Amino acid sequence: MSTAPSAPPFDPDALFVRLVRAHRDLDEATSRRLDAALVLLLAERLGDPAALDRAIGEARRALGRPAEPEEIGT
Repeated sequence: MSTAPSAPPFDPDALFVRLVRAHRDLDEATSRRLDAALVLLLAERLGDPAALDRAIGEARRALGRPAEPEEIGT
């Protein structure tokens, strides 16, 4: 029997609300800087390059873009 505490159940709606609230009083430029800081902090915490590559691909596809950007100069 494990005595380690279990993680609370994942609530995607509550996560979304927290992200929206973080941007509440920010102008567009500051909001973009917050997003960039969050991405870098979460990528560092994730610590798995393959998982990061998958997440980048999923995010790009969600925007209607190819998972891999074209090479510059091609």
